[in-house]
Amino acid sequence: MISKEELTEFLHSEFPQTKCSIDEVGNRGAIVRHTVGQDELRPGGTVSGPVMMTTADVALYVAILGEIGLVPLAVTTNLTINFLRKPSAQKDIIGKCSLIKVGRTLVVGEVELYSDGEAEPVAHVIGTYAIPPTKVNND
Repeated sequence: MISKEELTEFLHSEFPQTKCSIDEVGNRGAIVRHTVGQDELRPGGTVSGPVMMTTADVALYVAILGEIGLVPLAVTTNLTINFLRKPSAQKDIIGKCSLIKVGRTLVVGEVELYSDGEAEPVAHVIGTYAIPPTKVNND
C-alpha cells in the first residue's frame, strides 16, 4: 500500500495543474478535495460539471493507486455521472471513493461528490479504470 504523502508527491509531480488534494487514502478508498473558486463556476453560480467529473476521476485514481501501488499508466475507460443537486459555489467539492472490484486488468469504483460539510451528495459516479499489463522479463 502507498501512503497519502507518497501519492500527494506523485500528484504534484505528474499533475501539477490539478486543484485536487488528498484528504484520505486506504482501505480500498480515498477522499479527495477540489478547491472551488471563481474559475470553477458556471453561469448560475454553481460548480461546473467538468470540475465535478475531474474530482471523481482523481478520487478513483488515488483510491486505485493507494490499493495497487504507483501504476501511472492506469487510465479511465468509463466514467458515468449522475448530477443530483446544485453544489455550493462557496464550498470545496469532496469526492468519497470506494472501490467495488479490483481485478488484474480492470478496477471499478464508486464516488459520491459533496459540497464540503453538506450531508447530501451533489453527484454520484461510477468509473472503470484499465490497469496496464505488467511486463514479464523473458530472459
